[in-house]
Amino acid sequence: MSARTLAISGFAASAVFVGALVALMVSLYLSEPRTGPFNTHFSLVDDRGNAVDQSIFRGHPALVYFGYTHCPEACPTTLYEVADWLVTLGDQGRALKAYFFSIDPERDTREVMHDYVTAFSSRITGITGEPAEMRKVSDGWFIHASKLPSEDGNYHMSHTVSLLMIGADGRLKGLIPYGTDRDEALAKIRDVLLGGGL
Repeated sequence: MSARTLAISGFAASAVFVGALVALMVSLYLSEPRTGPFNTHFSLVDDRGNAVDQSIFRGHPALVYFGYTHCPEACPTTLYEVADWLVTLGDQGRALKAYFFSIDPERDTREVMHDYVTAFSSRITGITGEPAEMRKVSDGWFIHASKLPSEDGNYHMSHTVSLLMIGADGRLKGLIPYGTDRDEALAKIRDVLLGGGL
């Protein structure tokens, strides 16, 4: 093989590698929630019938999860954990809010959301509304959510399962991945959202 052929082959391999690396970086960026302040305007309702807009992300630290009431595992498990964390944090977590945004508002009416979230904790607020408005919020945080058909002719949802930690300034401070150890999750919340301490 000539030196010129080797050089061309090397250049082509390098170009493929760089292209794959760039594609991977873009993919990871698009699959991660935003880190800047949330500035998208939306109009929704919470499970108690109160109007909700973009101001919900400012003024207090919050745990925010995007899921749906028909979810078989990740959503109920996460809400169960959030309820436990809120109790464990006690007075230290008094300012902490917890929001459950529906990614399936067609089935998750206000009443359905109310029954669902209050089964876990009275401190978790369910939020739903028109699909287009719900999409503004999930898109605004770069949350993945899509319908997948099921064998019974119905559908289930594929969605981001990490929980967002949002500061009082409305910026994403970090994520709690699904399945995170309880003590690790509590330590993250204390350190990132509540200013440290025990």
